[in-house]
Amino acid sequence: MSFTLRQLQYFIAVAEHGTVSGAAQNLSISQSAVTEAIRDLELDLGVTLFERHRRGLNITHQGHQFHRHATRILSGVQDARRSFVEVASAPPSPLHLGVTSLVAGYVLSELLARYRRAYPAVQVTAIEDNRDYLEHLLIGGELDVAVMVISDLQDRHALQAEIFETSSYRLWLPLGHRLAAADVIQIEDIVPEPLIMLTVDETEENTGKLLSALGTKPRVAFRTRSVEAVRSLVATGAGVAVLPDLVYRPWSLEGDRIENRIISGSLPVVQVGMVWRRGSGLPQSARDFIGLVQAQQNQRKF
Repeated sequence: MSFTLRQLQYFIAVAEHGTVSGAAQNLSISQSAVTEAIRDLELDLGVTLFERHRRGLNITHQGHQFHRHATRILSGVQDARRSFVEVASAPPSPLHLGVTSLVAGYVLSELLARYRRAYPAVQVTAIEDNRDYLEHLLIGGELDVAVMVISDLQDRHALQAEIFETSSYRLWLPLGHRLAAADVIQIEDIVPEPLIMLTVDETEENTGKLLSALGTKPRVAFRTRSVEAVRSLVATGAGVAVLPDLVYRPWSLEGDRIENRIISGSLPVVQVGMVWRRGSGLPQSARDFIGLVQAQQNQRKF
């Protein structure tokens, strides 16, 4: 049987008071509890800690040796407890987030809601900008974590990234469009159509590459940075759009229906993930955010 912290406390009290009765009174417990603890401690250690006499107890040489160890052990326990109290009483570090435009309203909002429920005391600030600028802020230590499209992340030596969502490109169509009759659309069939082009993140570049592979220049009818504008323009028949499935919604703000269809062939995908500076000491708030997203991903796998 191993000795307990309580036995150490009783032993030190007896050593300091010189009597079982004095130690029991100081500890506000019975004398029998102190006597039993000292007896069990001596049996466990295999040594005599006190010499008994009529007027009390005298600590032995071995008792003196053990007293130094016991005092050190209890002091270490108190330091450990004090460190947790100090951490609990300290105000939580703020969380500085970055986000790219494409994922701001479709990925980050859900993550932030979950994080705020779990850590309501943390002050969260977020900035929306393009990928290059967010990388600059991360490397400079002005952001803790960024939630962004990372398919074309530039500085992978300085930054660490973890993908948590992958989204394929699909064709968006107005209700009743001639292509809507098919479940899978051929790339060649998209070429003649007027294209509503979203210009945030890498969507314009990927859409251009997809159609240019056919040896033709995309017929762009409208360029916009607003996903809602794309939705409205497609729904009213101004054109079609090729966009990641993660931003698809079946209705425009005006209440018009939008169809989407799979595009055949090998298409690029959008990878959404978390990015933070490699090798940096992240604040606890950032580690908690990363852990929350990782836990959510593990839940989806099962």
